[in-house]
Parts: sequence; C-alpha cells; structure tokens
Amino acid sequence: MEKATHPLCDLFEQLGLPCSAADVDAFIDSHRPLAAQTALVDAPFWNPSQRQFLSQQLSADADWAELVDQLNVRLR
Repeated sequence: MEKATHPLCDLFEQLGLPCSAADVDAFIDSHRPLAAQTALVDAPFWNPSQRQFLSQQLSADADWAELVDQLNVRLR
C-alpha cells in the first residue's frame, strides 16, 4: 500500500462530514473513546453510506485505508 497523500480532513470530506481541523478534532472528541471491542466500521455514529465507504476502503487496502486507520487510533 502506498502512503496516503490525503490529510485526515479529506477523509471527513469523503464521509460527508465537516472537515476543518477544528471539525475533525470536535468529531473525535465527541465520539471517543470508542470501545475496544467495537470495530470502527461498526461504531454507532456512522450512517450506512459512511459505514460502507469505510469498510470498502479497509477491505481493499485502498489509498484511504491509512487515514481510516489513523482515525481509528484517534478514536480509541
């Protein structure tokens, strides 16, 4: 997998979420800590479209997967 060339705010934009640095921090602060036994894609705050996008990116080890992993870590 190539190193992601996108900032985390681009992932939020792909998810249809506000994407300024402050928005990203606020989202993470309001949804953490995510329980260790809960997979990121199973978190209750995603809508079905967001869940599908995250799942597809991880399973395909796509360009976005590294950012999804970063988000996962920050939510723990």
